[in-house]
Amino acid sequence: MVTFAGLVPVDATNAGHMTTSHSATSPRANSSSASAPPHLAVILFSLAMGGFAIGTTEFASMSLLPFFAADLHIDEPAAGHAISAYALGVVLGAPLIAVAGARFARRTQLLVLMAVFALGNALTALAPGFGWMIAARFLSGLPHGAYFGIAALVAASLVPQHRRSQAIGQVMLGLTIATIIGVPLANLIGQAVGWRASFGLVSVLALLTVLLCALFAPRDQAGKSDPLRELGALRSGRVWITLAIGAIGFGGMFAVYTYLATTLIEVTRVSPAVIPFFLAIFGIGATLGNLFVPRFADRALMPTAGVILLFAAVALLLFPLAAGNPWLLAADVFAIGASVSLGAILQTRLMDVAGDAQALAAALNHSAFNTANALGPFLGGLAIREGLGWTSTGPVGAVLALLGFLIWIVAWRDAKSAPVVVNTPPLTSPLAPARPAPPLAPDHRSRAKDPVA
Repeated sequence: MVTFAGLVPVDATNAGHMTTSHSATSPRANSSSASAPPHLAVILFSLAMGGFAIGTTEFASMSLLPFFAADLHIDEPAAGHAISAYALGVVLGAPLIAVAGARFARRTQLLVLMAVFALGNALTALAPGFGWMIAARFLSGLPHGAYFGIAALVAASLVPQHRRSQAIGQVMLGLTIATIIGVPLANLIGQAVGWRASFGLVSVLALLTVLLCALFAPRDQAGKSDPLRELGALRSGRVWITLAIGAIGFGGMFAVYTYLATTLIEVTRVSPAVIPFFLAIFGIGATLGNLFVPRFADRALMPTAGVILLFAAVALLLFPLAAGNPWLLAADVFAIGASVSLGAILQTRLMDVAGDAQALAAALNHSAFNTANALGPFLGGLAIREGLGWTSTGPVGAVLALLGFLIWIVAWRDAKSAPVVVNTPPLTSPLAPARPAPPLAPDHRSRAKDPVA
């Protein structure tokens, strides 16, 4: 699915730091292949496969909206409730599961979450009516945020601190590559065989992720975090400001993407057969954004987030102007897709400001992401129902991106006035030797000085 370049073998029993190049010649490296640790790229690929399954179902449900609406005899705005049900499952499931799973090993959580995700999508494919579909979409959404949150923590714990954004971005590549391959494929299957087969495909992908994580995800001890300590993240103003950036600023992208298929048919006047091409263009933009933007974020995290929000606002404002020409629209859809890279940036920021509540904060990022997934389509749908046209989703989305930028200004001023001392907790293992706390471990006394908390 994806190549992770420049990564080296990782010792799962000493997770939290990468093995150096001289380890290849060490006695341990010359041991039998059965005991050799998996390559870091294999671990990230396994985690990204889950993102591929999640991205396929999340974005394909939007592109399939006209088809399951017709099959279930409901109008498209009503069919959009299935998308909102999934988003609601993510918003509620991410914090609840993160807190409930605080005492469980991360590897165990990954396996259980993807098994539940597989079940939810299988039930969606078998839903006898729209009410059952709503319930199945809600169930499918529950593991979404918690899975990405745990996967991001695992990825960040396996690399040096200055490469955290890149590692998280590589896990998120599963989601963005899904918009290139998975979503267009699901759309084609939905048109050729039926929308139910598309959700069946997602269920198979989820089961494949369970197998890969069982084989390659690092084995770690049961979590030592206290659920109450995880909830402590909710007392931090910095956490809430970061979540608000995503919940509002990301809404613009979803406002356009949800109604993109219908806009292509009604405004651009292209054949439905061409829709997968535009979905793939969006995915290419998202994938390249996740490949390159985190490299800048690792050097200047908050400024990069601000630039992406402004970039998204401009691309969304241009959407109505480009919608009449398929080539201009393809370029604009590519640019809108590139703004998806904001997700990995905000994920890293949450790790910096969450203190001991790493799992909850990482999961809450996807609650915010799917709050945007519900807010954007809702506001875009209101504009369409008011007679402003299918392309009105662009200006609506631009307003949301600019509102996100205004929230970012608050967060940026706070980050400049009181920089955060960051530390990524290592992924522990039963075989890991005890190590002293790293010199960058945060001073708990400094949290009282948080001007926003």
